[in-house]
Amino acid sequence: MKVLMINSVCGIRSTGRICTDLADALAAQGHEVKIAYGRETVPEKYKKYAVRIGSDTDTKLHALRSRLLDDTGFASKRATERFLDWVRSYDPDVVHLHNIHGYYINVEVLFRYLAETKKHVIWTLHDCWPFTGHCAYFDYANCDRWKKGCHDCPQKKEYPSSMLADRSKKNWEIKKKLFTSVKDMVFVTPSEWLAEILKQSYLGKYSVKVINNDIDLGVFKPTEGDFREKNGLTGKIMLLGVASIWDRRKGLKDYIKLSEKLDNNYSIVLVGLSEEQIKQLPQNVIGISRTNNTKELAEIYTAADYFLNLTYEDNYPTVNIEAQACGTPVISYKTGGSTESAVRFGTVVEKGNLVKVLKIIKTSPKFEKSSDYADSLGHAVEKYMELYEKG
Repeated sequence: MKVLMINSVCGIRSTGRICTDLADALAAQGHEVKIAYGRETVPEKYKKYAVRIGSDTDTKLHALRSRLLDDTGFASKRATERFLDWVRSYDPDVVHLHNIHGYYINVEVLFRYLAETKKHVIWTLHDCWPFTGHCAYFDYANCDRWKKGCHDCPQKKEYPSSMLADRSKKNWEIKKKLFTSVKDMVFVTPSEWLAEILKQSYLGKYSVKVINNDIDLGVFKPTEGDFREKNGLTGKIMLLGVASIWDRRKGLKDYIKLSEKLDNNYSIVLVGLSEEQIKQLPQNVIGISRTNNTKELAEIYTAADYFLNLTYEDNYPTVNIEAQACGTPVISYKTGGSTESAVRFGTVVEKGNLVKVLKIIKTSPKFEKSSDYADSLGHAVEKYMELYEKG
């Protein structure tokens, strides 16, 4: 069986690692897999799967147009047409979509092909962009316009940011027509939360299956290292946060507020910050730039006393699972599917309740690191295999 996955990145960040973990499992069973991606670098060991859509220039032009015209997903036409020439020669049995936003592919060209060729399509949703006129999440704005038709977007300047136009009404109408044009399509959501949201959208007519995100337990496990010693954290209680992009929805301001309430016995470590963000941190917050080295990340998770996920919008954050697999307890805001991923060694608090977070940190007993975490990877692969074979 030939499987083609399409995602913004390959082998990096949470969605990119989900793709490559699944590709490895499929390849081990004798299937042929390619991952078409749009941006950033691919780790050497995953280049055997990778097929680039367009170029850095294409991505930059798409992003610029999106900033001006609010039409994310409707640029990169030539790049997408060239890519589909390759797809026709590859002739996959299954097309597995992941994130198709990210300034790299034209959804009109893509979905015309999918509808015409009648390929079996699986679409794993990592956010809400496929059924909104603009945004990837709408919780922060408490907006429900996506149910009947987006307009006058209150999050126009949030990702995918538009500085001038508001095309949310037209985007919603075009996406509805395009994304409901494929007959043989099944949706996968990593969380029950997103599945329920999806059923209320124009995509609700399709079959939806919940398959929780997996992680590689051969990598994410209690892993000793010298992170504490190198960063002057010996003897301190280390509180960790990890994100690919730190913006307001990830709760960066809440970590800073929490740091102001802590004495010198505590230190917060944030992984994934930009250089500019690192420069602005208070003294008791250590900033680490993004790392795609999963072993290094496992060492940092293991070094922490608590993993804090103070996000205001999320689907089914794999960072919660990765931390727990490394034996580190999670304190997570009650956000989207975050509650579902803080399952084993986790505590959930209401969004913004730093008083409760502080109380848990200061009163919970010392936690002993453990590798006692439910095996994960095989279950998702088995469930996806069932969906592939139905095609």
